[in-house]
Amino acid sequence: MAIKAGVVGGTGYTGAELLRLLVAHPEVELVSVTSRSEEGSSVAKMFPNLRGHLDLPFSAPDEEALHSCDVVFFATPNGVAMKMAPALLDAGVRIIDLAADFRLRDAGEWERWYGVAHACPDLLERAVYGLPEVNREKLRAARLVASPGCYPTAVQLGFLPLLEERVVEPGSLIADVKSGVSGAGRKAAVATLLAECSESMKAYAVSGHRHLPEIRQGLNAASQAQVGLVFVPHLTPMIRGIHATLYATVKGEPPDLQELFEHRYRDEPFVDVLPPGSHPETRSVKGANVCRIAVHRPQGGEIVVVLAVIDNLVKGAAGQAIQNMNLMFGLKESVGLEAIALLP
Repeated sequence: MAIKAGVVGGTGYTGAELLRLLVAHPEVELVSVTSRSEEGSSVAKMFPNLRGHLDLPFSAPDEEALHSCDVVFFATPNGVAMKMAPALLDAGVRIIDLAADFRLRDAGEWERWYGVAHACPDLLERAVYGLPEVNREKLRAARLVASPGCYPTAVQLGFLPLLEERVVEPGSLIADVKSGVSGAGRKAAVATLLAECSESMKAYAVSGHRHLPEIRQGLNAASQAQVGLVFVPHLTPMIRGIHATLYATVKGEPPDLQELFEHRYRDEPFVDVLPPGSHPETRSVKGANVCRIAVHRPQGGEIVVVLAVIDNLVKGAAGQAIQNMNLMFGLKESVGLEAIALLP
């Protein structure tokens, strides 16, 4: 029997990518796509790539109507899922939130970074952080999943092997990360107009980005110590993709770093450790649910440089959410996610 899925907030870039992947998933029946502003209009009219694949109108986000779903994905702004989650969970519906409502364990810290009180802080302990490379077994039994952000996915996958094996100093990590413009969302904003962001690149939120506490939380768990992290995001003139350049200082003489990464990710279906000397490109993951990683130790010195690339809308959002769904429903993890990246 097919998994009945609903998508709340299906009009953004993440929602569009989620719909593209779900309609092609052999074990999923998409039964509801909600949008208050587009209620009654055809989903395929807004997203013409879905013509012939999805014949549904947008509907209002009615909680009772969503109770018939086996799983509901929230591709909504921060603060929406937490208001609807308790009733859906009580109705037996599983939830995968692609926003940040359940990513942080500490409600006080969530409120400091997101500026509003959390609507259901009691659920934070129940939520499973949806990075399969870390929480695979917990995800199999999860009812509420907090799917990671795009920056945190790339940064954590790049640093994890080094921190787990204690081969670098945890107090002096640097993450220099570039994002495509789709990471800013589909809303109208001057800063993301073509004439504003094309042929230009800029850093932003250097004093503190909302993804910083999420990244630190994951890296603290990996190192079993408090990490010191400088995280600098950048906006780049491309539509989609994340490129993370990560720096760490080695402790003494570390083991073979290439072997360390290959061993850590040898059984991971969506992490590709490239051969020594490689430089992964964002175009190599466009449209695919994969993170490609290369590890370097320039001149054999004390600094390790890790390069990690993902598609921010796939492994950084919609694809990872479906990877989590597959685990939650006992499916092969890669079902519906085996598409090859697009080139050029």
